[in-house]
Formats: sequence, C-alpha cells, structure tokens
Amino acid sequence: MIVEKQFTIQQFEFTPQLFNHLQSNHYAKDLWPIVYILSDQKIKEAYVGETTDTYARMSNHLKSKTKKKLTSVNLIGSDKFNKSATLDIESNLIKYLSGDGQFQLLNGNLGLANHNYYQKNEIYWDVFKSIWDELRSRGIARHSINHIDNSDLFKYSPFKSLTDDQKEGLKEILNCILEDGIKNAIVEGGAGTGKTILAVFVFKLLVTDNEDFNFQEFGDDESEFYELIKNIKQQYPNPKMGLIIPMASFRGTMKKVFKNIKGLKASMVISPAEVSRQKFDILLVDESHRLRKKKSIGAYIGAFNKAAERLNLDSNKTNELEWVILQSKKAILFYDEDQSVKPSDVTSEDFNKLKKTKNTAIRKLKSQFRVRGGNAYVSYIDKLLKCQLTEDSPKFDSKHYEFLIFDSAKKMMEEIKSRNEESGLSRLIAGFSWDWVSSTKETRHLNDIKLEDVELKWNFITKDWINSDNAINEVGCIHTTQGYDLNYAGIIFGNEISYDKTKDEIIVIKDNYKDPTGRQAETPKDLKNYIINIYKTVMLRGIKGTYVYVCDPKLREYLSQFIPKFEAENFNDLKYLSFEEAEPFINSIPLYDLKVAAGEFGDIQNPEDVQWISIPENFKPSKDLFACQVVGESMNKIIPNGSICLFKKYQGGSRNGEIVLAEHTRFKDSEFGSHYTIKEYQSKKSAQDIGWEHESIILKPLSYDNDFDELVLENLEEDEFRVIGIFQKVLN
Repeated sequence: MIVEKQFTIQQFEFTPQLFNHLQSNHYAKDLWPIVYILSDQKIKEAYVGETTDTYARMSNHLKSKTKKKLTSVNLIGSDKFNKSATLDIESNLIKYLSGDGQFQLLNGNLGLANHNYYQKNEIYWDVFKSIWDELRSRGIARHSINHIDNSDLFKYSPFKSLTDDQKEGLKEILNCILEDGIKNAIVEGGAGTGKTILAVFVFKLLVTDNEDFNFQEFGDDESEFYELIKNIKQQYPNPKMGLIIPMASFRGTMKKVFKNIKGLKASMVISPAEVSRQKFDILLVDESHRLRKKKSIGAYIGAFNKAAERLNLDSNKTNELEWVILQSKKAILFYDEDQSVKPSDVTSEDFNKLKKTKNTAIRKLKSQFRVRGGNAYVSYIDKLLKCQLTEDSPKFDSKHYEFLIFDSAKKMMEEIKSRNEESGLSRLIAGFSWDWVSSTKETRHLNDIKLEDVELKWNFITKDWINSDNAINEVGCIHTTQGYDLNYAGIIFGNEISYDKTKDEIIVIKDNYKDPTGRQAETPKDLKNYIINIYKTVMLRGIKGTYVYVCDPKLREYLSQFIPKFEAENFNDLKYLSFEEAEPFINSIPLYDLKVAAGEFGDIQNPEDVQWISIPENFKPSKDLFACQVVGESMNKIIPNGSICLFKKYQGGSRNGEIVLAEHTRFKDSEFGSHYTIKEYQSKKSAQDIGWEHESIILKPLSYDNDFDELVLENLEEDEFRVIGIFQKVLN
C-alpha cells in the first residue's frame, strides 16, 4: 500500500553553489515557510532553523564562522506548513536531535515552542513523526522517538521550554551572578520541580553566543534577559564553571549529558572533593542536600580528609558546603531539605545559617515538572507520610496519574514489568530492610529480598543502574534512583517502617534498618526523618504512576485508607446468547472459531450457523465488531491463553503498533492451526517517488516466553496478506 507523503526533504551541499540548486525547490523559490537542518557527519555538528526566506537565511549562515563549517543542508517543505507549524517542527527537531545524540547542536536553545495553533495535535505531530522516520532512513537521526523520550540525554537536555516558575528562578540566579552584593543563591524546590534542568540551562546559556540564542523564548522579559546575559558575559568573558553533583551514580549520568551538548564538557561535572583543587568563578550544586560532613562516610573518609587538608580546614569541623562557598566567587545551590536521607548529609541548620547571611539570595520553585499528578500529588504524599490526612479525606484520584496499593508483591512486580514493556523506565525500589548479600560475584546467585512467594535481588551495579540491562529484574534503592526520572515506580515499604494507630504516626524499627551508615543517625527522630525522606523521595520518581506494596500489616492498613487499591481486571464482559435471544449487531456480535473461520469475516449469510455474544459495555452496536478465541502463549503479556477477545474490522489507516488479527496464505500459525494469527503489527517502509511503500511487515509476539520469533513478511503479493481486525480488549 502506498501512502501519500505530506512533505518533501531535499538535500544539497552547503556551499555557495547552493543557490543555483534552490531553483529546483519551489518552497524555497516561492518563499514558503520551511524547516532546515545544516549538518556535517565528520565533525558531528548540526543546526536546525526555520525561515520564509531560504535564500537570505542560507546566505547569512554561509557567512557565519561556526555554521559555514557544515557541509550539507536538508530543506523540509510542505504545502501544509505555515509559520506556526514550522516553528513547532523546528522546536521538535532541536529537542529530538539533541536527545538522539548523533550531533552536537549549534542552536542555543529550543526556539519558540510554547504556542498552540490550528490542528497542532491532530495533524502536525503525525507530520513530525513521519519527518523523523525519513530522517532516520537518511542517517540524520538514529533512535526512535519513544527511545529518546526515555533517555537521560533527552530528559536533562537544555533544549527545554522553561515554566514561568523556572524563568523567575533563572532570573534570580542571573541577578545573583551579576550583583556584587550577592555571593550565594539557594534555589529551593521539591523533587520534580526541574532543578537539574534549570542548572543545565544556566550552563548552556552562559556558554552560547548570544546570536545563537533565541531570547524571544522569554516573551515579555526578552530584553531583560538579554541585558542580564550581556552584562554577565562582560563581567565573566570566559568563566570557570563547575556543576557539583554529590552522588557518584547521577554524576556519571550528567557527565554523559554534558559530553553531548555543544559548548559543555564532561569535565565541567565534578565531585565536591574536586572543588578543593581550584577556584571557580561560578559553581552550581545540584542535589546540594546530599553534600556531606565527616560522619558515617565510610571509604570516602580518606578523600574527605585530603580535601580538607588542601583547604587548610579541620576535617572534623568542616563540610562540603563550606568548601563550595570558599572556592567560588558565586555559588548556586539547588536544595530540598526533604531529600536529605543520611546522617552524612550536611544539616539543615548549616543551610539555615547560610540563608540568614546578607549576601545570600533565596528562591523557591513551586511548580511540579516531573509527576503528572502535579502539586496535588506531591502535597498528598507529604500529608500521607506525616499522618496529616483524616478519615474523611478522599483517596487521591487523578486521570493523569496512577497511584495504587497492592496486596500482592508478585502482582505489583508483574504490573511494573508490564508498564516497562509499554513505556520503558519502570522499576522496583525498596527501603533498606534487607542486607545486600548478593553484592559480590561469589554471592551473586543468592537472593536478597523475600516477599511472600517472591524472591528478588538488590541492584548489582551502582552506577547508572536505572538504565542497566537487568534493572527490570532487580530492586533499586534511594542511592541508585535519587535524581533520576522513571515512568512508573513500584515502591516496596520494608519492615523498618510501621504505623502506631494509638499515636496516629508512622514509626521506624531501627533493628530492621539495614543501611549501616544510615543507622548512625544521632537521634531516633533523625533516623525517622531520614527514612520518611527516603520514601517521599522515591514516591516522587514516577512520571506516570506510583505503585505501593507494604510489608508491615499495620502500615499497610493505614496506607490503604488513602491509596486506591489495585484490582486485577476481572474479564467477565461476555454473555452467550441463543439464536432466539440474539439480534445480530443490535444486541449481539458474532464469535468466530478461527480454526474454521476461512471466508467468514465478510457478510454473514447464515446467522444461525454462528455463535452470538452480547455487545460489551461501552461499545456501540456495529457490524464492524466481532470476537474470537485466542489460543497459545505467543501474546500472553496482553492476551492470556484461551481468552475470548473483541476485535473491530480493519477499515484502513495506520496499523503500526496495533495488535491485529491477520490472514496470510503462505503460512499456518501453529498455535491456531490455521492461516490466521494475532500479533503486534509493525512495518518497514521505503520512500518511493510517489510516496511510501511497504518493504516488509513484521508480526511481533508479545510473550514472556522469548522462544517465540517475529514473523517477517517480505515481497508480498496483494492477495497473500490482509489485516482483518484490530484488537480492542479481552472479554474473558
């Protein structure tokens, strides 16, 4: 089948001879709005732009010191493009090419992305996805959009649109850097308020030439931001900058991010101890609540002592916060007191002292940037863990966020694995109620965590565990997840935390707390605060949802009052009707036997020869609906063996990513014993002069059994393959 394209992409060499070739591109010749990509495969740099005057824009770029080094230009045009559409596609290309990681972008920022226009979501997002597919076929892009959405390079990219809250925070930071009377800025914000993104944005802003930065992004504040940046660059023409990240795992992740951003270097991301070796003009500290003092720091004690010695400080009295202030002209500290989780963390009292000094500015970030449940969910979690909800408080309910408590650890684990299959980046996280017995190669075969009939292992690696190959089969902790985003988080409340119904408060059981450094808290109150902060922090990791399983019965009873309970879907939407009861396609639909169904998917000639079932709830009567039984294990992630499923007749349109009932005359599916099969449909297409043409069709099993292979169909004749129906739901 050939699908008409809604755009063209023409590639030219980026030289002065380009203008001779532009006559062949009517979008450029007739001053249509277009989007373009300048690139060079050798130096791996690119620039994305949009214009209505291609000739003038290319002429300017050929005079640019940085852009004239690029060797090719791809012009993207369409009869459907208008100015709003090209601005939107430009922004998406900047965002996704940056996250793709193949090129370092010369662009300073995202461009004008925050605007709506007619049919933005209905048409132009699909157009962008098609453009992206063709760019992948041309080697300009590498990864799928879904893959990029889940990548750290994308999540922490500076090519983001800032919220109004973040813009105000950015303005405060820039004023702090510029004003002589201000030395430090403390930017306070809870988990998910975008502190890390803001930190990276500041770096990119200060290293980017003003001519490559689109200050229109700041709207009415455009001129104010422009003047601030211009004055800072005059005062610090080549600033010595560092981004301090206390946690080693997250620090390694951010080094990779900086390595892929034009103007930034991995060496800019440093540990607190590295601060002792040199002075800095500007230091930004992400997760500054994890800066340490000399208490319960284990093997780090040697490096801590040497750093203190280099600074001529008493190692028993100093802390890393003091080092940052001492070694910088300007220090920007991103801080959340509620994410302090160990006795080694610098105390809130030390931060409060700093706040009270005249040369410290304070800014609060309030809007929730990560969790789709928004500030309402964040506030609910805070009240829940502080026991501030009452019996008549409604359970948290949001159509944008999935928050559920499970009675079965096994079921929660299965659901997290299902979410990981669907969305990626779904992980189990637990409190420290179990020793890490599997930490060595010799003990790797042992399990650490036992829950009912489930046995699990802690994370085997500590650096970038979230993205490791086996993470879905392991359990992470606060130290391998703090700072990271997940799509879904499955939280295991361990035996170190319980609930006292008489006092109406959460309590901790020190003997069940297995973190050897965490146990060294100075007081029971401090230990409780650390453990509560751990659970609050991990419960704010999930973008789309949080699942909860609780070991302690008393705590489970308390939390169950306020968290909606997971109910396994009971597939009972099936009722058989006799021929006398059935009114075909009015109150009933046909149920086919796939083994004998050949030819029956058209008009039914003899209704009495077909079984009829009632029309499922929430479905309108339609001759397009039918049902059949799915046998075998090749689709058991979605469809259990033997299930009766509802389908809708295929009437055209895209089938990619859909589960389909298909017929192919060349083969028989061994599970069905017929020419029919039910699989997830994918197709590879090749670009032809008049549109797209199928190169191959892939029918993909979705099974927990990896022995099932994809079925790849190539060189198909028109009558050899057809999609009969699109899967709707399991009926029983």
